[in-house]
Amino acid sequence: MAEKSIIISAEEEAILLKPIDEYVGKIQEQIDALRVEGSDKVNSLKNQIAIAKENKNLTKEEQNKIIGECKKNLEKAKATEDANKQQIAKLIADAEGFLSKHYNSEYYNIVAKSCEAEKKAENSNFEKLKADLQEEHKKAVSSLKNAEEIKAEKYTYKNKLYDAQMTHESRIQEIKDRKHDAYMHKFHLIDLLRMSKYTFAQKQAQNFENYKYTFNMTQFLYKNGLYIVIIMIFIALCIITPFVKNTQLFTTTNILNILQQASPRMFLALGVAGLILLTGTDLSVGRMVGMGMVTATIIMHNGINTGTVFGHVFDFSGMAPASRAILALCLCILFTTVFAMTAGFFMARFKMHPFISTMANMLIIFGLVTYATKGVSFGAIDPTIPNIFIPQAGRFPMIILWAVVAIAVVWFIWNKTTFGKNLYAVGGNPEAAAVSGISVFKVTMGAFILAGILYGFGSWLECVRMVGSGSAAYGQGWDMDAIAACVVGGVSFTGGIGKISGVVTGVLIFTSLTYSLTVLGIDTNLQFIFEGIIILAAVTLDCLKYVQKK
Repeated sequence: MAEKSIIISAEEEAILLKPIDEYVGKIQEQIDALRVEGSDKVNSLKNQIAIAKENKNLTKEEQNKIIGECKKNLEKAKATEDANKQQIAKLIADAEGFLSKHYNSEYYNIVAKSCEAEKKAENSNFEKLKADLQEEHKKAVSSLKNAEEIKAEKYTYKNKLYDAQMTHESRIQEIKDRKHDAYMHKFHLIDLLRMSKYTFAQKQAQNFENYKYTFNMTQFLYKNGLYIVIIMIFIALCIITPFVKNTQLFTTTNILNILQQASPRMFLALGVAGLILLTGTDLSVGRMVGMGMVTATIIMHNGINTGTVFGHVFDFSGMAPASRAILALCLCILFTTVFAMTAGFFMARFKMHPFISTMANMLIIFGLVTYATKGVSFGAIDPTIPNIFIPQAGRFPMIILWAVVAIAVVWFIWNKTTFGKNLYAVGGNPEAAAVSGISVFKVTMGAFILAGILYGFGSWLECVRMVGSGSAAYGQGWDMDAIAACVVGGVSFTGGIGKISGVVTGVLIFTSLTYSLTVLGIDTNLQFIFEGIIILAAVTLDCLKYVQKK
C-alpha cells in the first residue's frame, strides 16, 4: 500500500509541474517582451541581409539599398539588445535560481520515486503473471494425453509468455520515458530562457542524462568488451612484471618507448584504415616498409653504400644530411604511392578483390627489392639525421609529434572534406554512392593514393628511428599488425564504419601488448598467438554487431 501511495498519476504530475511552469512562464514573457526589439530583431535583420545577398533577382543597387537599411536598423536593435542584456540576465538568474531551488524537490524527485515504485510494481506483476501462466500451462498439460495437443499447448504457452514479455518491456520503457521527460523538462525551460545557449555544466548534465537513458549493456559490451578485457590483461601484466622481472612495467620511460615504437606504425594503420573503410585491405604494407627502408637507408647512408642496387653502388654523402633525408622521404612516398595506385587501379577499374591485387603487389615488391639488392642489409644512416628530424626534447621523443600530425591530418580528411564523406558513402554502399553522383573509381584511387603517401612517411620515419638497417625483409608481418590494429579499433570490414580514434587505440593496444610481453620475456611466437586471439575476438564482435543491424 505504501508503494501505491508513492505512485502518482499523469494528472497529479501535471498539478505538481503547474506552479513551476507558471512562475518560469511569467519570467519568460518578460524576457520575450524585452527581446522583441533586441535579440529577435537582430536575428531577423541578419537573416534579411543574408537573403538579400543570395537573392539573384535583385540588382546590385537594390541589394545595397536593402542591406544598408537593414544595417542601420541592426545597429539600433543591437543597442536595444545591449541595453536590455543586464535586465534579461537578472530575469534568467531569477528563473534558474527558482528551478534550482524548487524543481527537484517539488517535482522531479517525486516523479522519480513514483517511477521507481511503478517499475518495482510492474516487475512484481510480471513475475506473478509468469507464475500464473506456468501454473495454468502445467494444469493444461496434465489434462492432455495426445502428443499433438501437448505440442500445441506448449506453443500457446510460449506465445503467451512472449506477449507478456513484450507488454512488460513496453511498460518499463514508458516508465523510463516518463522519468527522462521529467528530468529534461527543466532544460526545455532553460532552453527558452537562454535561447539554447547552455552553460558548460548544463550541457554536461544533459549529456549524462541522455547517456543513462540510452545506455544498453549488451551494446556496451559489444562495443567495449574487448577493450575491457585488454585493459584487464594490461593491469594483470603490470602486477605480474615486478614479481617476474623485478621491474615496473607502468613507468614514464616505458610509456614513451611504446609511443615511440607506435609512431611509424600509426602511419601504416591510418593508410590501411581508409582501404578497410572501402571493404578492402592491403597485404603489401610490410613489403612497402621494406622497400621504403632500403630506399631511405641507401640515400641517408654516410659514405659509399656497402650493398648494390642492380649492381650499382650509390653515394649521396656529397649532399647535406637534411637534403638527403628530404630526398629519401620524397622517393619513399613516390615508390609506395606508385605501387599503392597500381593495386588501387586494379580494384577500382576491374573490380578485382584488393586481397588479390595487394597480394600481387606484395610479391612483386619483395621479389624486385630482393633481386635488386641481393637481400643484403644496407647498414646505418648518417647519425646526424635523427637528431635533425626526431630529436629528444629532454626525455620526450619528438617522433611522437609526427604521428600526432598524421592523426590530425587524416582525421580532417575523413571528417571535414568531401573526399572523406564520399569515402564513407562508397564504403557503406558503392551502388547508392554511384547513383548519387559520386565517382567510385576516383574515391577508391584517392584512398590508395592516401595510403601510399602514409606508407612512404611511415617507412621513412621507421628508418630514421632505427638509424637505418634497411633490408627487403624488414617490415615482415607489419601488414597484419596494421590490419589488426584497425579491426580492433572498430574499423569494420563490412565497410563505411570506422573512426580515427579507433585506429589510434588499436595501434596503441598492439604496440603496448607486444612491448609488455617482450619485457616479460615471452617468446615472440607466443606473442603471435595472443595477437591472433585478439583479432579473432575483434572480428567476431564486429560480425555480431553487423548481424544485429541486419
